[in-house]
Amino acid sequence: MTNLNSFSSKLNVVVIGANGGLGKAFVRAFEADDKVNSIYAFSRKIKVSENKKTHYSSIDIEDEESIKQAVELSSSDKEVDLVIVATGILHKETSIKPEKSIAQIDPHIMNKVISINTIGPILVAKHFLPKLTRGEKTVFAVLSARVGSINDNHMGGWASYRASKAALNMLIKTAAIEQKRRHPESIIISLHPGTVDTQLSQPFQKNVNEGSLFEAGDAVNKLINVIDGLNVKDTGGFLAWDGSSIEY
Repeated sequence: MTNLNSFSSKLNVVVIGANGGLGKAFVRAFEADDKVNSIYAFSRKIKVSENKKTHYSSIDIEDEESIKQAVELSSSDKEVDLVIVATGILHKETSIKPEKSIAQIDPHIMNKVISINTIGPILVAKHFLPKLTRGEKTVFAVLSARVGSINDNHMGGWASYRASKAALNMLIKTAAIEQKRRHPESIIISLHPGTVDTQLSQPFQKNVNEGSLFEAGDAVNKLINVIDGLNVKDTGGFLAWDGSSIEY
């Protein structure tokens, strides 16, 4: 059972990236919560639902028309209360690897990483923010990463991934400022889940300190607790899995 006590009941929830390690865990957590009435789970590949309140559909966050279709599917006859964007790329087989130094930057790879990690999520925001329920708490949350913090960068490397997440944080801050003017109950937030045992982190887990690698379900429960504790003063922030603030 998740902790969504600060929200109204019969929530309409959207999960973007529902087939990823964290996306799947979010869907499972919401399925177990009686407050959640419907879950619209989007990913590149459609999955068959085993739960009557979960509706799987396809999305390509690099295609704005696909995002528009996802909005229509999830809000055609209702508003949206909570959106989780759990998409992201750090590596892909042999074609994309995080750079060890600036000398390794490939503009084609950098464009791809920024397309998925930055442009895609903010296009999701562009089309979903107007659909958030008015007059009560709603949350639009994207999964960012601590390595996207400029002030916290003490090691260098991973230029494309760092830049994509730093840019995402800036865009979320910008969206939060604009959204507050027309929809003051909305909370727009970047969240750092910690290092989670998923496909994204697997090649780099040997460098993780003991006790600092989270199972996906545990990470999601921590993030949902953070989401439940959010208020309008937090909008535009960048928070870790334990609720602590991360410097931009």
